[in-house]
Amino acid sequence: MKKQIFLLLTGTALLLTGLPTVHASENEGYGSWLFSLSRKKEIEPVTDKVYNEECGSCHMPYQPGLLPEASWQKLLTAKALENHFGENAELENKTRQHVLDIAVKNSADKSYRKRSKKIMRSLDDNAAPLRITEVPYIMNKHEDVIADYIKTKKVKSLSFCSECHMRAKQGIYDDDTVRIPGEK
Repeated sequence: MKKQIFLLLTGTALLLTGLPTVHASENEGYGSWLFSLSRKKEIEPVTDKVYNEECGSCHMPYQPGLLPEASWQKLLTAKALENHFGENAELENKTRQHVLDIAVKNSADKSYRKRSKKIMRSLDDNAAPLRITEVPYIMNKHEDVIADYIKTKKVKSLSFCSECHMRAKQGIYDDDTVRIPGEK
């Protein structure tokens, strides 16, 4: 009995202090039914060199946790890349498959990250938006941003995340790291 009380008090103390925590991710093979006691808020950053080079050659390499797997499956087909938002983004099949595998493995519906979970909750079942700016959660987060700030020469549209979110490339989109060019 004393041991059970000790374990209960120790566990409560760890939760309250945020000291050592349990962390389970899909990458460790435990499945999405486990969660982390210190579940991180922000989007999982992409560390894969090929993904970052290929996607980052034209735009910020968006973190897969910003869209569900179904979206990445549509966006990264060979046919879709032939006309990727008006640009030819064709990739060698082996490279395309590698990028797709990274996107699928780390997609919002497979992420334990808090913001990815919010993205998924905002989507209808089986939704597969092709643009991150079409995700209801993201649209809602930006509803107070005045259009004049977005449509500057530097920002152009909401799809240029890193122009306002200073740590977007690291997957950090919190309000504390936002600087909107031209905002007074």
